[in-house]
Amino acid sequence: MNQPPIDILLKRVDSKYALVVMAAKRARILTDENLLEQEKTVKPVTRALHEIGEGKFTYVRTKDGIK
Repeated sequence: MNQPPIDILLKRVDSKYALVVMAAKRARILTDENLLEQEKTVKPVTRALHEIGEGKFTYVRTKDGIK
């Protein structure tokens, strides 16, 4: 299972930094909850990127900048 293309992922988020943070947080959730037990060959970050690309995992920006 390959990662989705970056242009598809960037349609779901507004920056590459936000994408990295989202993928890391979702991968931690997946490993903590052992949601990948049935899929031993898929790494948590790969699964997280696919979920972001499919729109299953989203985020809400809390503020628009640093003051």
